[in-house]
Amino acid sequence: MPDTAPGPSVPTHCPYCALQCGTRLGHGTRGTVAEPSDFPVNDGRLCQKGWTAPALLDVPDRLRHPLVRDADGRLLPADWDTALDTVAARLLRIRDEHGPDALAVFGGGGLTNEKAYLLGKFARLALGSGQIDYNGRFCMSSAAAAGTAAFGLDRGLPFPVRDLGAADAILLAGANPAETMPPLMRHLEGADLIVVDPRRTRTAERAALHLQPVPGTDLALALGLLHIAVTDGWCDKEYVQRRTTGFDAAWRRAVAWWPERVERVTGVPVAEQRAAVETLGRARRAYVLTGRGAEQHSKGTDTAAAFINLALALGLPGVMGSGYGCLTGQGNGQGGREHGQKADQLPGYRMITDPAARAHVAGVWGTDPDTLPGPGRSAYELLDALGTDGGPRALLVFGSNPAVSAPHAAHVCDRLASLDLLVVADFVPSETARTADVVLPVAQWAEEEGTMTNLEGRVLRRRRLHAPPDGVRTDLEVLHGLAVRLGQPADRFPTSPRRVFEELRRASRGGKADYSGISYARLDAGEALHWPCPDTPDGDPHPGTPRLFLDRFAHPDGRARFAEVDHRDPAETPDADHPLYATTGRVLAHYQSGAQTRRVAELNDAAPGPFVEIHPDTAERAGLREGDTARVTSARGSTVARVRLVGSMRTDTVFVPFHYPGPGRANLITGTALDPRSRMPEFKVCAVRIEPGTAAT
Repeated sequence: MPDTAPGPSVPTHCPYCALQCGTRLGHGTRGTVAEPSDFPVNDGRLCQKGWTAPALLDVPDRLRHPLVRDADGRLLPADWDTALDTVAARLLRIRDEHGPDALAVFGGGGLTNEKAYLLGKFARLALGSGQIDYNGRFCMSSAAAAGTAAFGLDRGLPFPVRDLGAADAILLAGANPAETMPPLMRHLEGADLIVVDPRRTRTAERAALHLQPVPGTDLALALGLLHIAVTDGWCDKEYVQRRTTGFDAAWRRAVAWWPERVERVTGVPVAEQRAAVETLGRARRAYVLTGRGAEQHSKGTDTAAAFINLALALGLPGVMGSGYGCLTGQGNGQGGREHGQKADQLPGYRMITDPAARAHVAGVWGTDPDTLPGPGRSAYELLDALGTDGGPRALLVFGSNPAVSAPHAAHVCDRLASLDLLVVADFVPSETARTADVVLPVAQWAEEEGTMTNLEGRVLRRRRLHAPPDGVRTDLEVLHGLAVRLGQPADRFPTSPRRVFEELRRASRGGKADYSGISYARLDAGEALHWPCPDTPDGDPHPGTPRLFLDRFAHPDGRARFAEVDHRDPAETPDADHPLYATTGRVLAHYQSGAQTRRVAELNDAAPGPFVEIHPDTAERAGLREGDTARVTSARGSTVARVRLVGSMRTDTVFVPFHYPGPGRANLITGTALDPRSRMPEFKVCAVRIEPGTAAT
């Protein structure tokens, strides 16, 4: 029987994925407990991670006091004044010697809107640096770039999740929600589900049709599906003429991708291609959804754009009951990039190079717009530049674990080690925190107030059940303490989440992601508020925008844009030394780098260590059997994992989950090729060989 909360409880949301399932937190007989609430995205259900989330609050190695590395290299306990004084003094010295861009910040897609906002403000005002980016760059930046180009606005799902429940057909490209966000699956149950994935995932097993392309060929497949939609008569010509522009240029590319050619490149049979398009074309209500599998490529933006092209040709976006959307991964992946912790953006989803945007935000911040720095490096480029000539000499990390999550992880760890100062704010000693010069213990989800924005653009209240442990501070308190020590006025960096949100509202006013009409009072009253939600001149509250684009798209002419894209190979393809493709992803029990879920006994027992999925025939050729230790090697390094034989795997492909540290890190083998527009690394495909190895230590 689950432990229940006999006393008062608070409504809040799960700390993990972007569904942000509704929960109630309370005190049970065995400690803090979470129960599902009847929230629209989860309808009273939680996955295994959500049920066990309270265990995070009391993990044995919870950070409870600051740590400062001494002259002998030991991380030793320190009081808060000593820790913050140490950080501030070293930051000032580095800035005096090397300039403000020698100071950098790396944020996270799990931070609340308030923390993301204040972190961006801290970097640009207190540090004076443009060198700030976040791990959301590794999440859905490609879909964001493609969506902005196509629709004029980027919101993961421009419709409520519940709309999916009425669909007749859904194409899901590169996503595995049965493991990554299980409560979403109930919204997909009534549709004919088409899954595009090189692996036969748990989601693919539940699909009516599974298209299993060669890794790195999703773009060719999307072009081929558009070709069939046009040539087989499924294109909605009236919609294309009335609501879009650029079709002719997109078609000039797709016309060369006839079904037989697509089959040769992708391995997807012609009959399955046609069946997918016919299923979508015959549906009265249909959706095209993309995820990381389609986007984490050096051509991820073009791939997302090609699936948007398909959706536009079928007449889906901006139509009630149909559409295109992107399944955001991290808890605040949407809000986290809207309010300033992305290198090229200011609050409200404003571009930092736009003079009007700079003037507006500078006015809210009480500073001269000319003093605001310009755009900095993207996430991987920032990490790659650490400690180099002209690169950052100090890095502050909030809510991220790049030692595990970044591509070419061994190289990134070398770069972290080369810094003059590494500061990590976290609540557990992550792999990145263990290498830091100063570690600052911060509050967790159940110990803080704030807001999050889920994958459907709905702004949600995170509520506190109890105060943080003695010796632990909130991220807002940390930023305030550092900012004051760096010479900023105390009132410029509030510690109250409500005060920060009020400022965020003003800073976002008039931007694409306009939160100015949203308030804690409205959220606490139970209103469902999706951005954009501007304040109104007459004072009547704006109802928010649960469904975008029903009347017009966000471009000045109101039309959506087709993209002129063409297929190209990934940065690496197999050769004699590395004859296989490797792809990475998540498993049901774990989340992101695993720093949280690996500390929850129930979850770690379910998936206790690194493994590699491989087809039995491929394993036999490599001299491997079930349970053996294998070494998977790319041009950058090797990862060591236990063999799992999976008969549904492609014989040319192996799969490695990315949740594990040490020698089992999947990102020891991943590449650093970047999408030219989104700057997304190519996580999802690299060339490898597999051979017997020795057990990881």
